[in-house]
Amino acid sequence: MFKLQKKSFLYLKIIKFLLISPILVLTPFFTNPTDVRAGLEFQWEQDSGYRRLKWYQKEEKRRFRNTIYFFFRPSDRKSDLLKINLSIPKSFKTKLNQENISFCKVKIGGFDTRTKCIEEIAADFDIKDDNLSLDIFPYSPIPYSKDSYALVLKVFNPRRSGLYQFHSFGQYAGKSASNYLGSWTIVID
Repeated sequence: MFKLQKKSFLYLKIIKFLLISPILVLTPFFTNPTDVRAGLEFQWEQDSGYRRLKWYQKEEKRRFRNTIYFFFRPSDRKSDLLKINLSIPKSFKTKLNQENISFCKVKIGGFDTRTKCIEEIAADFDIKDDNLSLDIFPYSPIPYSKDSYALVLKVFNPRRSGLYQFHSFGQYAGKSASNYLGSWTIVID
């Protein structure tokens, strides 16, 4: 009796294995690998001084027209900002025009709302070093308040896909040197 039960239990296990294994093996072939989004962000600098800043881009495909929002949230600022410097990676080969750069007070979107500029902030933009550095000089200091601000770039994505890390430095009111504000890692597919 015990031998018969053991044999039927073994047959049941074999049948389960034969029914479930094709499903597990074929599942990756039915999903589109380009639609998979990982919740993991690669960082070049893993030290404690690295600060990851929030960003949003409308299009991530190569050579497409893109609008990139680099956010400066209240938690990213310590006091009023007089100047902001954006360091652009060498491999991010695109043409920057002053007409396509803006600085604004922004409403950061979420699940049911869109990211959009609420109020334009008057500022001078200085593009230096063959599109490797961008200086932003607002006409009045960016206040340390509960409002979020964004640097908006309207550019064409580069030809090469990859990860592009932008660094920002800011000069606070009452300080003579610029301090590191944080970094953004942009993904182009």
